[in-house]
Amino acid sequence: MSTAALDAPIDLKADFPGLFNADGTPWHYLDSAATAQKPRAVIDAVARALGRDYATVHRGVYTRSAEMTLGYEAARRRVATFIGGREDELVFTRGATEAINLVAQCWAAVVGRGGRVLLSELEHHSNIVPWQLAGWQVDVCPLTHDGRIDLDAAERMLTREHSVVAFAHVSNVLGSVLDARRAADLAHGVGAVLLLDGCQAVPRMPVDVAALGCDFYAFSGHKLYGPTGIGALWGRAEHLAAMPPYQGGGAMIEKVTFEKTTFAPPPQRFEAGTPAIVEAIGLGAACDYVAAIGLEAIQAHEARLVAETRAGLRGMNDLTLFGPDDSAGIVSFAIRGVHPHDLGTILDEENVAIRAGHHCAQPLMERLGVPATARASFGLYSDDRDVEALLRGIERTKRIFA
Repeated sequence: MSTAALDAPIDLKADFPGLFNADGTPWHYLDSAATAQKPRAVIDAVARALGRDYATVHRGVYTRSAEMTLGYEAARRRVATFIGGREDELVFTRGATEAINLVAQCWAAVVGRGGRVLLSELEHHSNIVPWQLAGWQVDVCPLTHDGRIDLDAAERMLTREHSVVAFAHVSNVLGSVLDARRAADLAHGVGAVLLLDGCQAVPRMPVDVAALGCDFYAFSGHKLYGPTGIGALWGRAEHLAAMPPYQGGGAMIEKVTFEKTTFAPPPQRFEAGTPAIVEAIGLGAACDYVAAIGLEAIQAHEARLVAETRAGLRGMNDLTLFGPDDSAGIVSFAIRGVHPHDLGTILDEENVAIRAGHHCAQPLMERLGVPATARASFGLYSDDRDVEALLRGIERTKRIFA
């Protein structure tokens, strides 16, 4: 694994077997916002956990089970530390989607059903639908002209009736970065809590939940170069302690009788059943890999690629760029007369992978006035060759549709 800063002449692609085709040729993967490729360090950690180290956790009295339990809880500490939290505040979930559903359901039990939540126009469906399912009254904060959550508008909209503010830390379509500290201050000013969807932030920039001032922070492992099926919810200890369980079953209990059950303290209270042991260990390994490279270096690297891509696209006729110039690792655009799915298909012929569609953000597409966009998203392994291949493929597409 490379540990030097990303502006050094080191090819991180070598760490990622998924970035190469079967014949060894490079694959220009520009869909990291959907899911990131996995480094060998994570693949090896998962293989060891599934093989020579494997056993269940929290139950066995035999040595390997005890060792696996230590490894699982060490992964919890590692993931919590990665975002500046404590291990007793870090709940393992199946991903950000389950984490947000957990808060939507359980915080409603704390403040009462039918409370008000303030969302924004750029939210992923995973930060819209859970609130609807849990019976929250949803208010929607507009965006600024360049695609940021309009916190001036949020300040005017927030009232004492709002119990929750739930915003994306980084937009999965526009790459716009929230002023999370101000959002926290606004939420707390009316007695609400702030939940941040950190899926697109944790792989791209340093995150410190204490400095951000949020109350809940949700993210997925597979976007952070870790396995699928694992994610995390960080919550302030007092909030987690106030919340009832999300699901019932083994491991989240203190004592069970047919008359009454008492529950374990957080975070175990929210982890019913056998956990995703191997996936948690893989996520811990992913945090180690990213931390060794340095999130400041990753942020600067992706910012340079975004600037290079936007500059190349800006000079093309009939092309619309969305989002701010300083978007975090994500560039969304549309070409007049070319459906994003057609563009994605032609780019695939050029060995370039992008995302095309509504990106699980249909309300945002309506706000932008388009049915879909094309999205190129970068990872720590992306480089200038990927940008060049993308621009070449777009030029070819424009010629085809001319």
